[in-house]
Amino acid sequence: MKKNNLKIVKIDRKKNLFNYEKKVLIKDLILDLKLGYFDFEKQDPQKVKFTLDVNYEDKKPSNDKDIKSIVNYAKIVRLVKKLVKNKHYNFLETLAEDVFDELFKDKRIDKISLQIEKLEIMKDCSSVGIQISKKRSHD
Repeated sequence: MKKNNLKIVKIDRKKNLFNYEKKVLIKDLILDLKLGYFDFEKQDPQKVKFTLDVNYEDKKPSNDKDIKSIVNYAKIVRLVKKLVKNKHYNFLETLAEDVFDELFKDKRIDKISLQIEKLEIMKDCSSVGIQISKKRSHD
């Protein structure tokens, strides 16, 4: 008679069986701010549009009673407003790096795609700007 080689596997209910990939979307956040390299850009505020995709991973589902269980979009909006209120940036790229630095303090965040556009700087264009994505290195 042949022996049965099946093993019984006990599932540990405390162990997480899933990984969640989540994304916070912030579209068309428009702020009036002084931003730019040239003297005329330092005089008067201009309309600047921010669009962010913030990817993050979590091993557990969101808890409907705990705001810390999510990456809060309102907190991200406040952070961007605070950065541009407290400092003049000559370049969109340096502003983007400060946004990245602040957001990556949350260890759950894995990747950020950021688009920043000046809406009133060139009369022949509806906007000019940059788009940069930055991914956390796991090395």
